Amino acid sequence: MRKSLLLAASAFIGLACQPALAKDVELRLTAKEVSLPIDNKGTMQASWTYEGQVPGPVLRVTEGDRVTIVLTNDAANKNSHSIDLHAARVDVVKDFEAIKPGETKTFSFVATYPGAFYYHCGSDPMYQHIARGMFGVILVDPKDTKALPPADREYVLVQSEVYPNPDDLHSIMKSDWNHVVFNGVAFKYDPVHDPASTKMLVAKPGERVRVYFVNAGPNEYSTLHPIAGIWDAVYPSGNPKNKKVGMQSLVVGPGDGATFDLISPVEGANVIVDHSMAHAHTGAMAVVMFSKDADPNMGRGNLILVP
Repeated sequence: MRKSLLLAASAFIGLACQPALAKDVELRLTAKEVSLPIDNKGTMQASWTYEGQVPGPVLRVTEGDRVTIVLTNDAANKNSHSIDLHAARVDVVKDFEAIKPGETKTFSFVATYPGAFYYHCGSDPMYQHIARGMFGVILVDPKDTKALPPADREYVLVQSEVYPNPDDLHSIMKSDWNHVVFNGVAFKYDPVHDPASTKMLVAKPGERVRVYFVNAGPNEYSTLHPIAGIWDAVYPSGNPKNKKVGMQSLVVGPGDGATFDLISPVEGANVIVDHSMAHAHTGAMAVVMFSKDADPNMGRGNLILVP
């Protein structure tokens, strides 16, 4: 009996250590031109989006998956749109081409590298489509389930610049923004610097908080730092093989991404910030509150991108 139990346990462990099986994944997105708030007071701006939100939905697949993208340009839109995924290796002309309102585009790729990758509209002028909000994150989880230490909570942060008039292409090219923000809204998760903010990111002391970060730009670099904390581990581009430890900050250029792990041994707040002060004090700050009674739903499921 003991021998059979040991054999069964050994077989179970062997299965648990096997890499995740590749699968076919279909991801559908619709380009929508809508008005969205750019600050906590409800100031609205005409935005070009995926699924009517900035950033767009978090897309999540596993290394080795064959991914089919189905992009529809809503018939009510006035502009052509497209999608460029930094996780894909395809033909830029054929697969990333712009489609007109009312059209649908389908293409496939194999997710060959794990990481936290940027996706965005590549239609001309690309910088205007990005400045209006057409971007998001595609996570490619490593097929080796032990490549990264398990995270207790996960959050997605996308940095971008907000321009007072995105129709003024010259101002975008000059990087003449008025806010640098996380997830589309200035001080979205920072009631310390903006009393109109009502949200924070939360976790319990000792939990591993994994932040998937993408810098959408279109122009500014980010020096990501956790005030009152130290990044336990940093993975440039989100690839487990790129591990750095004990980092105070990491520079992430426009169009790039990284995965950051944060652990606080004590209760209290850390503030994730772009340490360029001009960026931080116009909106690029996010409070992470560590408390024993942290909401158990935050940083899990659909709440890795906090609306």
